[in-house]
Amino acid sequence: MEDAMTAGERRTGEVGEVVPDGKGRRPATGRAAKLAPEVKAAPDTVTSAFAEFMTAFEAFKEANDERLGEIEEKLTSDVVTRDKVERINKAIDDQSRLIDELVLKKRRPALERSGRDETALSDHKAAFEAYVRRGDDQALRDLDQKALSAGVSGDGGYLVPPQVDEEIGRRLRVISPIRSLATVRQVSGSVLKKPFAAAGFASGWVAETAARTQTGTPELSELAFPTMELYAMPAATQALLDDAAVDIEAWIAAEVDIAFAEQEGEAFVSGDGVLKPKGFLAYEQVDDGAWEWGKIGTIPTGAAGAFAASGASDVLINAVYALKAGHRQNGTFVMSRRSQGAVRKLKDADGNYLWAPPARAGDPASLMGFSVAESEDMPEIAANATAIAFGDFRAGYLVVDRVGVRVLRDPYSAKPYVLFYTTKRVGGGVQDFEAIKLVKFSA
Repeated sequence: MEDAMTAGERRTGEVGEVVPDGKGRRPATGRAAKLAPEVKAAPDTVTSAFAEFMTAFEAFKEANDERLGEIEEKLTSDVVTRDKVERINKAIDDQSRLIDELVLKKRRPALERSGRDETALSDHKAAFEAYVRRGDDQALRDLDQKALSAGVSGDGGYLVPPQVDEEIGRRLRVISPIRSLATVRQVSGSVLKKPFAAAGFASGWVAETAARTQTGTPELSELAFPTMELYAMPAATQALLDDAAVDIEAWIAAEVDIAFAEQEGEAFVSGDGVLKPKGFLAYEQVDDGAWEWGKIGTIPTGAAGAFAASGASDVLINAVYALKAGHRQNGTFVMSRRSQGAVRKLKDADGNYLWAPPARAGDPASLMGFSVAESEDMPEIAANATAIAFGDFRAGYLVVDRVGVRVLRDPYSAKPYVLFYTTKRVGGGVQDFEAIKLVKFSA
């Protein structure tokens, strides 16, 4: 093996990495050289995938410590070391993504329901399946005449069975990070109006027999959250629909849940509120020192497009303590996978890494003791970008779902395919502007 290599090169560890040897550069040594900075063949179990993830993280810490040591000694790090750190960092991200996919598959629940009129639900399920497979809506019309709310037709379609509706909702909560963090309300109308007191009731001390003067009343703000229409249009051949072995309910849920989750996830972060929910990044942003109700406070890093050269982690601490204690204890960091890769390199004053891997597969990673939610809809680190959010999203952001998902069967527009125009109505917006803070990469 050694004879087959060219001069000045050698292989390190067990991963077949070829690095230059000599000319001021040294080959990788120690544990970091032995631990694989690449993702091997995809494991078939969550346990094995999580074990490889933890192995990669240990390799990352050793390689990054080596990089930091070189900076202290020579004021710069070796290009080979930097490259190694980045490759292991990417391997951690890839392995984390693989774990997420495996956990998601395990979490997909069976389509079931309890506590309802099982006969009525069974009738609706059979009627809906006949409509989807053959376009026969007579049974659904009969259910409408019987006043079964689940079978009511309206607005060019029929409501899907509750099993499918809840299955889509469960998968959306798993896939859409903001939905899983925020408060979710279901409404039967088109708009949810919510009064909010920006300041509490006034109070004061008084003697036992002294006169009580009237205290000031709080100023109420009315927040409106309109629901917007979200649609998907999966297609199927008639042959697929005629196949009795195909689970139509599971097929519809699987076809639309990813499409809905991707659209929702983007809107909850950066949507402009026009024909879509308003994301928390779309509200007016001000420096947190000048914060006022209706705006989102920002904390600058001290350097444009980067963490500060000195005390890089201070901005994260400032963001945490910018929240009041009641919100801080429920705080969550939200950032993209690349931003998390940058944060993963940071240490505190005692040399401890601020980012910690999850305790077990399926749990979130943590940053300074607070959970981290990955959202690829968050901006990447760049000049003046608000790439990291920290807040109590349960209190700060509200997702509004209008009850029901409708399906309209269209066998004519795209022959020989049958289209299923599937719609739901969803809205969202910030309900407590004190509960969310943004880290802004600016001077």
